[in-house]
Amino acid sequence: MTTSDDSKAATFERFRARLRTIAYRILGSPDDADDAVQETWIRYQRSNTDEVDNLGGWLTTVVSRVCLNFLESRRTRPQPVREELAEPHEDHPESDPEEVVILADSLGHALQVVLDTLNPAERVAFVLHDIFSVPFDEIAPIVDRTPAATRKLASRARASVRDRGAERQADRVRQAVLIDAFLAAARNGDFEALLAVLDPDVELRADERAVSLGAASLSRGATKVADFARYARGATPVLLGDAPAVAWYVGGRVRIVYAFTVEAGRITAIDLIGDPDQLAALDPTPIER
Repeated sequence: MTTSDDSKAATFERFRARLRTIAYRILGSPDDADDAVQETWIRYQRSNTDEVDNLGGWLTTVVSRVCLNFLESRRTRPQPVREELAEPHEDHPESDPEEVVILADSLGHALQVVLDTLNPAERVAFVLHDIFSVPFDEIAPIVDRTPAATRKLASRARASVRDRGAERQADRVRQAVLIDAFLAAARNGDFEALLAVLDPDVELRADERAVSLGAASLSRGATKVADFARYARGATPVLLGDAPAVAWYVGGRVRIVYAFTVEAGRITAIDLIGDPDQLAALDPTPIER
């Protein structure tokens, strides 16, 4: 590889986890998701992106177009009956927090079944907008529609999700994506990324046990909460029932659970729970990798 190739490869790696998460959620297959990301890498390597202002958005567009092509090609050949989602590969780095969405398929199996019934354009529009918050004017060129028509595609898909009883799973997947972004930003010490996922008026509330371990009983505002979030660097993704959360373990025992409230695509509250009785009742389940 030349120095330029090395630089491109390093840049691409910054986006790989998110691109694979998007591809997996659109395609529902870890192998197809890997193929889509590889095709995106090839296209990126062959393109001059020096003038691209938003490389993350550009790569999202490319991987989404690749996924759309995959979906359309599936319609022309018979597909095997899938009893349940395949397990993702285990060779992805544990430091990729967005892989939580892929690995926690208990959050999304019913949703994936519904997605399999949508046409390719509806599926891409719904996943990109409703799960990954991509604006309709950015999705429109991917599905070759106007923004208004793209909005209608997503609306029809949303109605199918709701009518077939998968809306709760869709909500949980959206929440998981947001919490993954929070955990990634905390691990990377990315203050601006933390502010992006926190509501301006977010509250962080701590019970007595969490306060005894050094947390303030109440912190208000995105700046204060983002500053505290650095303590989440060592936290582990967990499920509280079917709700995504994170937990801090010491010696194999959970000491603190971070429970999240999400509204309108932002984290509006974080509850730090350390009371042993409450932790036992919550019974957090680590997400197996």
